[in-house]
Amino acid sequence: MWWGPTECYHGNMTATRKIKTVSCLGFADALPHDQVYKDAYEVGKILAENGYAVADGGGPGTMRAATAGAESAKGNTIGVTFYPKDITNFEGRDLNNKFDREIKTKNYLERTLKLLEVGQAYVIFKGGVGTISEFGMAWELASLYSSHSKPLILYGKFWEKIMVVLVSQMIMRPDNLQVYRVVESPEEVVAALNMFEVAMSKDTTKRKFNSNEKAFQI
Repeated sequence: MWWGPTECYHGNMTATRKIKTVSCLGFADALPHDQVYKDAYEVGKILAENGYAVADGGGPGTMRAATAGAESAKGNTIGVTFYPKDITNFEGRDLNNKFDREIKTKNYLERTLKLLEVGQAYVIFKGGVGTISEFGMAWELASLYSSHSKPLILYGKFWEKIMVVLVSQMIMRPDNLQVYRVVESPEEVVAALNMFEVAMSKDTTKRKFNSNEKAFQI
């Protein structure tokens, strides 16, 4: 279920919107017959159809699916990759992930930070510990820069239970609850992006971002 206003963002969105690239994060071991793979494909496709570039970690699973979906709609795709030398259980680069542009990083943390830097919004699918770590970092950055943050879109109804547990069992600030939406369909992803654009358009404050922090603000 999509939480939040049903306002839409009208006008020449592609030219004026702040969110231009969406980073897709999720399960690297997902296979084409898995629902999460199919979801990532359809989300990548609808993002491209609506003029967004799609970024992911350049690996298999939901990353490959998001790229393939975007490419099927002739969208622009970015792979943020890491070629490990010492890690034996990391998926690394998937040669079947046919993105348009590659950004190479030196280690796992740099890859995560670059994914958060490249995207102006994040769609987070079901995944494992790696996805949890990406989600946690994205959520905290969004909360820290809450008035001009990069929003999170949590894909799947299961997120509602996770967020209820986190909110009830952990210590949350009000800002933590304003920077994400839970959605259940590709169409709701686009609707959530439009909603966030509406919220951003209402902020007319002119800011000069610090160069060391600018990458994680919008």
